[in-house]
Amino acid sequence: MLEKIQQTTSFLKNKIKQTPDFAIILGSGLGNLAETITDSISIPYKEIPNFPISTVEGHAGELIFGNLSGKYVLAMKGRFHFYEGYSMQQVTFPIRVMSMLGIKNLIVSNAAGGINPQFRTGSIMMITDHINLFPEHPLRGKNMDFFGPRFPDMSCAYDPEFRKIALQIAKENQITLHQGVYVGNQGPTFETPAEYRYFHTIGGDAVGMSTVPEVIVANHCGMRVFALSVITNEGLSDQINSHEEVQENANLTQPNMTTIIKGVIKRGN
Repeated sequence: MLEKIQQTTSFLKNKIKQTPDFAIILGSGLGNLAETITDSISIPYKEIPNFPISTVEGHAGELIFGNLSGKYVLAMKGRFHFYEGYSMQQVTFPIRVMSMLGIKNLIVSNAAGGINPQFRTGSIMMITDHINLFPEHPLRGKNMDFFGPRFPDMSCAYDPEFRKIALQIAKENQITLHQGVYVGNQGPTFETPAEYRYFHTIGGDAVGMSTVPEVIVANHCGMRVFALSVITNEGLSDQINSHEEVQENANLTQPNMTTIIKGVIKRGN
């Protein structure tokens, strides 16, 4: 695995001459943020050695390198999911590559079902913590000592300084920014009413099928993480019928998501 990571990193270093200040993972319906990256180059996943291929609609499948808010960024336009049949090592492979490229900061976005009854469709939730309900752990197996310790600390998985900046940006732009706990679940089925009630009981505010494995590996690599969820349905009282509906609801929130993410990049170090 380390050899594959090194091979992919070498390939990207030949394409990217500067070390990005931030990496960004763009989730379902949130790919348009990549259109605001200037002086950009695009690298399709299929051209990158050892990279998986995204199979989900709304995940374009390309890396975008360029400038955003005065910083160099590397954006994943489309991510990989455990439910697609990929192993956890494949799902989190890009995070390892980002770390080896020298990237210290990671921004993650996703579309999620709302559990907190105060959240409405189109709300934005800043993730403060998570509950991992995936059946496989991304750090299972022999530890990759090159990146981090066998037992990494997860007591502060989401960077407090980035969260503080985001709250200030939201206030300045009159954006309602909720805070809460994200429940990571395997999928690909949407949750049953009983599952939503269960997730609410154990302390979840939103639920989705991504993010948690990536955040765990990013923390293992010593990266600082900031994460946002766009609430695409109200799980305790709302029925969701399709992935297309998730994308449509996520698209409505893109301007506010973009404002917050660009602000964190501009003010974060």
